[in-house]
Amino acid sequence: MNESVARNYLDDALTSFRAYKKLADKAFAQVSDDEFFATIDVESNSIAAIVKHVAGNLISRWTDFLTTDGEKPDRRRDMEFVITKGTTRAEMSDYWERGWACVCGAIEGLAAEDLAREVAIRGERHTVVEAINRSLAHSAYHVGQIVFLAKHLRASEWKSLSIPRNKSAEFNAYLAEKESEGELPQHRFDAAQEFARRVENVEK
Repeated sequence: MNESVARNYLDDALTSFRAYKKLADKAFAQVSDDEFFATIDVESNSIAAIVKHVAGNLISRWTDFLTTDGEKPDRRRDMEFVITKGTTRAEMSDYWERGWACVCGAIEGLAAEDLAREVAIRGERHTVVEAINRSLAHSAYHVGQIVFLAKHLRASEWKSLSIPRNKSAEFNAYLAEKESEGELPQHRFDAAQEFARRVENVEK
């Protein structure tokens, strides 16, 4: 792979991981401690359980990423969906931060030539690109669940993290305005959130 293309891919992957983490952070920052641990039905996971699972997955996948199988022998995946009595939000938040630090640190340490290497996940061979894409897709899937649950739990008190309803045309104009001023936010999620805050302030 061309070195500049490889570097661009790694930079974009890192930016995307960080953007999805930030989106989830802003979602569960809106919920109370009780809501953080709440389940909406018997088959659903709480935000806390999703946080625990994502962190456990990232730690397993990205610890010694290039040299060991991504499914570590000491991982207990089923227990990631069990929130034991006495578990605190602070403990889950610390674990969450550890997981994301693991993936971001690993990607920061990759060189362009590493993209041609292979790694294993449960014994299945993946190129480094495939492993990154798999992890990013998995993380984004669960971040979407966190946002959905937080929005459901906050109901009318929810502060939008995306383009507000019936505001797509205004958002496009906002992007054009920011681009002309050379002030586009770093990531599309940031742009949508900044626009949502602008709309909220105008409507107050």
